[in-house]
Amino acid sequence: MRNLITGGAGFLGSHLVDYLMNKGEDVICLDNFSTGSKDNIALWIGNNRFKLINQNIIYPFFCEADRIWHLACPASPLNYLNKPIETLNTIFLGTDNILKLSKKINARILIASTSEIYGNPKISPQKETYNGSVNPISKRSCYVEGKRVAETLSFEFKRIHNIDLRLVRIFNTYGPRMMKNDGRVVSNFIYQGLNNKPLTIYGNGLQTRSFCYVDDMIAGLSRAMNSNYSHPINLGNPEEITIKNLAQKISLNLNKKLNLQYLKLPEDDPIQRKPCIEVAIQELKWQPKISLNNGLDKTIHYFVERFKNER
Repeated sequence: MRNLITGGAGFLGSHLVDYLMNKGEDVICLDNFSTGSKDNIALWIGNNRFKLINQNIIYPFFCEADRIWHLACPASPLNYLNKPIETLNTIFLGTDNILKLSKKINARILIASTSEIYGNPKISPQKETYNGSVNPISKRSCYVEGKRVAETLSFEFKRIHNIDLRLVRIFNTYGPRMMKNDGRVVSNFIYQGLNNKPLTIYGNGLQTRSFCYVDDMIAGLSRAMNSNYSHPINLGNPEEITIKNLAQKISLNLNKKLNLQYLKLPEDDPIQRKPCIEVAIQELKWQPKISLNNGLDKTIHYFVERFKNER
């Protein structure tokens, strides 16, 4: 099986590269390293089953593949808030290009959407049938509305061109290879803690998130790609925790007494985020296996080793 992974040098993409390469499949990684890192895929460079294409997804390209995994997108707040127009271009033009390629080569395609399409939800947990509560002109909207229109575009390609589509809505995912300064709370807290800095909490810290360890997410992506289910599907861990409790848990794991620094809550930052995964359980026979405690142990170990090498 030949797989094309867009954004294959990124956090999720590189773990998917590992998963497929370790299964003995062929992988084409497309990335321009705007947010990904060549270090994440260094293990496979030179392997005859692995090919690297250094290109921006906003430009059309061609390659042969049996399956396309479309993950290319700046997913961290720091990146998309600083480059909103570039983010919108990446999401829309990139998705348009990859859908056209899927149609041309008749490849099954999996589109990585996001829980952000639900906005600041008025219901919890969020089901796939919930249409969301989104401010179309907030600073976050470059990512949120970009992903929403990418879903629309994908299903128009399915309706009009009958492409073989899979679409997953990914909830907060964490693990090794997260960037230390990408604005996501798990990596922020860990890196701040290792540097003996206060853990920055936006708002009162009572807002909740649900965190899925990366290995569980990759297993979910694989099951979605291999399934016959072609409607949107939530992938995430329904175990809910407040941001304040997450800070305390990480402090305890690091065996440090860290101060908490409270800052203003960003505009339209969701107060609650929790997936309903009934569809994933029923259709994919998938649900997360790795607890938050175990996942944090693995992630903190990765950052500890990385921190040693940077000193």
